[in-house]
Amino acid sequence: MYVFNIHLRKNDVWGPNGFLARKEANVEVRGSDGRRLIVWSVVGALALTTAVIALLVVGFGSNGGSRPAPTESGQTGSPSPSSSVSDHDAVDSEALERGWVPEPITQDPDAYARAALEAAGTFDTRLATRAEWVAWLGSWFTPSPLYGDEQDALDQMAGYKAELDQSVVLPQTRWDDLAGEDGRVSARVDGDLEYLDLPETTQKKVLTATANVVVTYTTSADTGGGEVSYDQTVRVSVQVVCGGASVPTPVSAQQAGDCKVVRFFDAAVE
Repeated sequence: MYVFNIHLRKNDVWGPNGFLARKEANVEVRGSDGRRLIVWSVVGALALTTAVIALLVVGFGSNGGSRPAPTESGQTGSPSPSSSVSDHDAVDSEALERGWVPEPITQDPDAYARAALEAAGTFDTRLATRAEWVAWLGSWFTPSPLYGDEQDALDQMAGYKAELDQSVVLPQTRWDDLAGEDGRVSARVDGDLEYLDLPETTQKKVLTATANVVVTYTTSADTGGGEVSYDQTVRVSVQVVCGGASVPTPVSAQQAGDCKVVRFFDAAVE
């Protein structure tokens, strides 16, 4: 397996081009012989698959190095969603079978916000369509308790769901490119969450959490039946309500007051 560590700058965030609003990345390529090549590349988040492979071939080819053999198909190395949520603690215990992160049933904002951030960056193009994934992410939402009028809250929730589809998660064109390579993506929160200090929202039990998320992309190699994998670190935010006025997912064990998503942001909120 080829492993690419892509070091992004502090203000790199999810945006309309996929996980990155800005496309400049420092790409470090390491081979099996220990040598490395540092290159600067201006590419889109999912266009990195083709671009980085090309850089690898050119770099080692010019230095006379050999190309390491990719991982054989079926070996461990492809990311899969992992979760500490047990079946009875999840809204949909079958989410893992679709390549998704289960929505936990909890009133713990830290555990829930972590799961939400990971869910927005975890999918498997072989197991579900983008439309199915985005619709499922929509089931995490609840009308915002910050609106006094019920219809205003419902209208705002519809807007936040549209924002998720159009500006936060991977666009359809990028999804199609990734699907053409049997792509799958797994996200994990790296480090602690940071919460925005806003008393006017905190009193409604609404919290905005920000964290660094490591997103691992894995695709099938163009030859040899192996895999190519690379990491991307982004800083993202989500707003959740825990212990406040939340609407549970229908036909689930969730109850009012359990954590729900109010909004996924298209940029880190700090």
